Amino acid sequence: MTSFTTNRRKFLTNAAILGGVAATQNFIGIRAGHASDEAEVRMQLGWLASNGVIGEVAAMKKGFFKEQGVTLTIVPGGPNVDGVAGVAAGQSTIGQLSSSPSIMLARSAGVPVKAFLAGYRKHPFTYFSKQAKPIKTPQDMIGKTIATPPTSVVLLKALLAKNGIAESQVKIVNMGSDMNQLLTGQADAVSGWVTNTNALAVLGDDRVDMMLWDAGLQLYANVYYTTDQQLDKHSDVLVRFTTAAAKGWGYVRDNPEEAVDMLVEAYPNLDKASELKAVRSVIDFSFGDSTKETGWGAMSKENWAAQIKAYADLKQFAGTVPTVDDVATMSILEATAAIRKQVG
Repeated sequence: MTSFTTNRRKFLTNAAILGGVAATQNFIGIRAGHASDEAEVRMQLGWLASNGVIGEVAAMKKGFFKEQGVTLTIVPGGPNVDGVAGVAAGQSTIGQLSSSPSIMLARSAGVPVKAFLAGYRKHPFTYFSKQAKPIKTPQDMIGKTIATPPTSVVLLKALLAKNGIAESQVKIVNMGSDMNQLLTGQADAVSGWVTNTNALAVLGDDRVDMMLWDAGLQLYANVYYTTDQQLDKHSDVLVRFTTAAAKGWGYVRDNPEEAVDMLVEAYPNLDKASELKAVRSVIDFSFGDSTKETGWGAMSKENWAAQIKAYADLKQFAGTVPTVDDVATMSILEATAAIRKQVG
């Protein structure tokens, strides 16, 4: 998965160029203006292909995109791929990011992208501890050593601020790519996505979880975004994409094992046994009590406003502080409410 924070320096250096390109370039990802037209949609990922696109894979396999007149191509990302810049420049129609702050930071830097859908109803980012020293609430972090990747330190600082805890009351150390600091006692907690079953296996049943969302910092995950120009000129195609994607994710919920077979067939580098373990967690983050009311993929302006405030309070924006309307649109959600609620 991509990091929560995006390289702001890269955004600042690219923003002026991308702003001009996005305003003048014909977007190569779509050749459609009406529902009856065929639309070619390129979806740029912020990471290598994983179970984060299992719903789209299922929708392609079951013909849901074809029903909507959409031909979808999923473009994998990676550590050296600036997916947001690519979408802004028109190389891809839409993108998907692991976490919502990347959209806020991009918009602050002048990149004309906007979220229109959130695949996970809450973010899986979690702090893991052991039963001997359990961390179940933010207050339990006081006096403890917390290991987290450098790109996620801002999340910990925002969580502490949200709960009235001074940064000096917690020792923050950098974390590598595994959970060893918790196992060796170098840290009282480590962080990561609770959907990453492979990495978490080493912690065993003695693990204690404190999810960022439940602790008071509610970010969106698997965020779908596009440009202002796409929203203005091709909103019908975005509606058709969302309709098919929603049906695909609904199919995953109802047929998880078959969906894993589809995913592994599409991406043979993925391990079937691991994906079978992970798929239930992926479904739990995509569906729940909230989606029964608001539908799969829903977002709220209130949540976005709280995220913007948290990052503004920590002075994370290199440019102007964006507004909710700058970073997210509810128009595609409103246009697809019926199918999303039916699926949700």
